[in-house]
Amino acid sequence: MKGNDMKKVVKFGGSSLASAEQFKKVGNIIRADESRVYVVPSAPGKRNSADTKVTDMLLHAYETASKGEDITGEMAAIKARYDEIITGLGLDFSLDRDFEEITEKLTAEPLMDYAASRGEFLNGKIMAAYLGITFIDAAEVIFFNAEGNLNDYKTYKTLGQRLKENERAVIPGFYGMGKDGNVKTFSRGGSDVTGSIVAKACRADVYENWTDVSGFLVADPRIVPNPKAIKYITYRELRELSYMGASVLHEDAIFPVRHCGIPINIRNTNAPEDNGTWIVESTCQKQDYVVTGIAGKKDFCTIFISKAMMNSEIGFGRKVLQAFEENNISFEHMPSGIDTMTIVVHADEFIHKEQSVVSAIHRLAEPDSVEIESGLALVAVVGRGMKSASGTAGKLFTALAKEGINIRMIDQGSSELNIIIGVDNKDFETAIKAIYNTFIG
Repeated sequence: MKGNDMKKVVKFGGSSLASAEQFKKVGNIIRADESRVYVVPSAPGKRNSADTKVTDMLLHAYETASKGEDITGEMAAIKARYDEIITGLGLDFSLDRDFEEITEKLTAEPLMDYAASRGEFLNGKIMAAYLGITFIDAAEVIFFNAEGNLNDYKTYKTLGQRLKENERAVIPGFYGMGKDGNVKTFSRGGSDVTGSIVAKACRADVYENWTDVSGFLVADPRIVPNPKAIKYITYRELRELSYMGASVLHEDAIFPVRHCGIPINIRNTNAPEDNGTWIVESTCQKQDYVVTGIAGKKDFCTIFISKAMMNSEIGFGRKVLQAFEENNISFEHMPSGIDTMTIVVHADEFIHKEQSVVSAIHRLAEPDSVEIESGLALVAVVGRGMKSASGTAGKLFTALAKEGINIRMIDQGSSELNIIIGVDNKDFETAIKAIYNTFIG
């Protein structure tokens, strides 16, 4: 491979590698473009809706081993999944020794991260054998520090060197080596993060993330039937939508490539001819619509704090937020008025500590009153085109008014990238449909 040739890192999700049939699709995709040089596989996912993911099978085996019970039967069932793939691919290859070692280790010292990571490790070995390229164990090149965060310096130095030595390689996703010498995993969906780290380490031109959908959709297809696909989305827009529940990509996967300006292309293994969604730092590509995406979550609480002359009392906001900090609760939004302030929090974080928080607010900030309401849903309308389009907010509120939806909260960031509205839980789906139909449909 010449120095000026294009380099792509390709990551494949669990559904893309669930069976030999899917493996063949992946092989065809990789072979169709010689710039796809580094491959990051996930563990085999579900073959059908009634199936079990291999990672879940491994975690169950870990739980059995933790109780001191025999895991031979469970490991045999997991091995059968891999043997089925190997046989289906017609490979002269065996994982017998790997399974013996994994069974011995889990029996002697059951470690959850080690068990969870073996799905990717074994799939990576099959992928390397199938493609006839080098297998690099992620535990040898990706490192975590004592706090459990990525050790950037050591990882990029070691991984960068290994990739220089190997023009093509398979690096399994989801795990690395902890400071204590044991295997450590990222959170679920962490193969996306591994792909991003590999892309940064080799200074890839593109990071392709292959999954079972043709990129990001403007809205959740479970709420809006056949929503339009997003062609281009910026890192910032994606961050806003991911945070509000749009899940195609692990949100931490953005950061390694963002700093290098490497674009991410979300593609569909089952429809490789689709262009998918491009996630970029910035773009002059004309958007089809003012709104890039609509996403949201249910079940928030609002804590409404009022105090006369609040606006002239220095430090009032800090004192209120201290009450939440003392109770280890993060807040989502904080719209305020002259004598009022509202804190929006996740209900599941807050509900068990509500009285403790209220008493802390009274102790620290001495408000006139504190009122709590629940059953709030938040909907984020995100789009880089919103700041240059007049009347966006007006169209949004008109759409909701037509449906008889009461808006309980409005919050717009100064970036004008998004508008967040709060509605009753019961109006959540109707609100998203109304917004979609106004701006897209």
